[in-house]
Amino acid sequence: MAEPALVALPQNSTVANADAWVQVLLLPCSLTVDVPLPGFTVADVLRLKPSSVINSHWRVGTDIPLRLNGELIASGEFEVVGNNLAVRLTELV
Repeated sequence: MAEPALVALPQNSTVANADAWVQVLLLPCSLTVDVPLPGFTVADVLRLKPSSVINSHWRVGTDIPLRLNGELIASGEFEVVGNNLAVRLTELV
């Protein structure tokens, strides 16, 4: 299981509203990275298996959208960190 990300209060948080943030900091959410795959078909999905490689034709350095619970929150770019594929945030929306 992956280690949870470090949690910090928003920069504009004040002592007066910090208690309100504490109540929601550990709520689960869904973070997605949208990568367009032109020409990808249902047949391609059915052929997927562990260790499959999908060519996205995505250019290095091109920002990709990140969504939190379906809402666009940031842009980022892929980066390799050790043996892991990561997304580096480049802009918060």
